Amino acid sequence: MKEQPREVVLPAARRDRGLALEKALSERRSAREFTAAALRLTDIAQLLWAAQGVTAPDGCRTAPSAGALYPLEALLVAIRVEELLSGTYRYDGATHRLVRTSGEDCSAELARAAYGQTWLRDAGVIVVLTGIEGRTRRKYGERGVRYVHMEAGHAAQNILLQAVSLGLGAAVVGAFDDEQVRTVLALDAAERPLYLIPVGWPR
Repeated sequence: MKEQPREVVLPAARRDRGLALEKALSERRSAREFTAAALRLTDIAQLLWAAQGVTAPDGCRTAPSAGALYPLEALLVAIRVEELLSGTYRYDGATHRLVRTSGEDCSAELARAAYGQTWLRDAGVIVVLTGIEGRTRRKYGERGVRYVHMEAGHAAQNILLQAVSLGLGAAVVGAFDDEQVRTVLALDAAERPLYLIPVGWPR
């Protein structure tokens, strides 16, 4: 693979295809066993757009946000993705692109931070949802922390349903050491990890 630029423009997200919502809801199950097949860049584009993609000229996103303050960030730990180097990327929903923050595969370190859940390393990617609670607390005070957590649930469910629509398997992981995950991903102190979401081709 030739040298990849630090910023990767993702394929445009599809908005008019896929399973009926009712079918995706009925077929959604947590998957923790994956094949070794790589994910496609088009799959990554859909998953991240489902999580935090922009859907309107005014900046509205796929998941509702209290006060339209958008405290969530979506990071991608790429393990096996066609046309994408392994490493950690931050998703920029406004431009629908990835910005590489590290060229290291940190999936083993994340598995250790998740109390030894080694199956995380078998996924094609791990989507990490984080929250910058200060963005919402400035308007809503301490109540804003609850709103951030609610918003993370909205975004995570979007990812899970999008995965089903693509024929992929996924699961949400909330059992992890916050400080270890923050260290592995080099997160700022103001950015709190909320979800690890491994995604891959189900076995």
